[in-house]
Amino acid sequence: MQVKTLKSLFEIHKETALFGRYVNGKSIAPLLKDLSKNFKIEQVGISVNRLPIHTIVFGKGKKKILMWSQMHGNESTTTKAIFDMLNVFYSNDLAVKHIFEQCTICIIPILNPDGAKMYTRLNANNMDLNRDAQDLTQPESLVLRKVFKEFKPDFCYNLHGQRTIFSAGRENKSATISFLAPAQDVDRKITKTRQKAMEVIVAMNENLQQQIPNQVGIYDDAFNLNCVGDTFQVENIPTILFEAGHYANDYDREVVREFIFQSLLVSLNYVATNTVTGLHHESYFNIPQNEKLFYDIIIRNAKGLDVAIQFIEKLEGDEVVFMPKIEKISNLSDFYAHREINANGYEVFSVGNAVLKVGDEIDFVAINNEKLMIKV
Repeated sequence: MQVKTLKSLFEIHKETALFGRYVNGKSIAPLLKDLSKNFKIEQVGISVNRLPIHTIVFGKGKKKILMWSQMHGNESTTTKAIFDMLNVFYSNDLAVKHIFEQCTICIIPILNPDGAKMYTRLNANNMDLNRDAQDLTQPESLVLRKVFKEFKPDFCYNLHGQRTIFSAGRENKSATISFLAPAQDVDRKITKTRQKAMEVIVAMNENLQQQIPNQVGIYDDAFNLNCVGDTFQVENIPTILFEAGHYANDYDREVVREFIFQSLLVSLNYVATNTVTGLHHESYFNIPQNEKLFYDIIIRNAKGLDVAIQFIEKLEGDEVVFMPKIEKISNLSDFYAHREINANGYEVFSVGNAVLKVGDEIDFVAINNEKLMIKV
């Protein structure tokens, strides 16, 4: 699919009811009702706090793709992109008719509705669902496992979001999107199943490099059988991890949302129009590994030292706010920032001329008697 086509589809079909970082079951309930006119919507389970978990199924092809989003409740960008994509299929746009004919797609839009409501990574039992693939102690984990066994997918898409700390390689390039073909064993051997996942990632990366060159990364592939992606990969189902990352000044992740949307369509198009054998996977290894080299803000040359600030996400009402927190005071010449401030050798204070300390949460800093807002 051409970039021009993808951008046009996003502009036409973007789901305007969803915006920003806070997306939960209440947000998507009316959307599910509307989609039920054309798609099969089914409640397949409940969360710890008895909130509903749904699947959305559409298409009539033999190639089966299973997707799930918000396994971590505060990772909502991929959920927005899912509903943008669903609008395209709902409209019967000719650009995706072949995907509908060749594929059957099953989506769990919010696997962790309790975490989504509270805007937390964990579920209501303070469990990380992505470390529960073997023990299956949580109702949400059991739902995913049940859907996986009954749907019998040919591909799995594990949809997540990652923090602003990641770079694509060791360069001053933010990891706007990251992918991974998870390992199947502790030796991280390049198996045929992994190669198939890698081949699809290559197709998505080729599209993204035209728009965000050098801002695509590969997530750490250390093997952990307790992780869902690793478990499904071990069962020889090609599984792809999607990580929605950071784009300049895009803390609401509305720009990144479009890149995830495009990646979903590019991948489905590739699966629909190709027999994925894994033979075309080699370019996967040209994508740089993620590194943790970014802070949200670095104040440089603050009387000989640098001040690193990281935003802490907090839910206030129905809005996620970003609270600046002093993360480190040191020589940070080996790190990058999404915003840099030059203190020009002056000491940096919080408002009221208090000395900055690691752990302080502040909205403003004072440099040479000038007050600067550092909040998003």
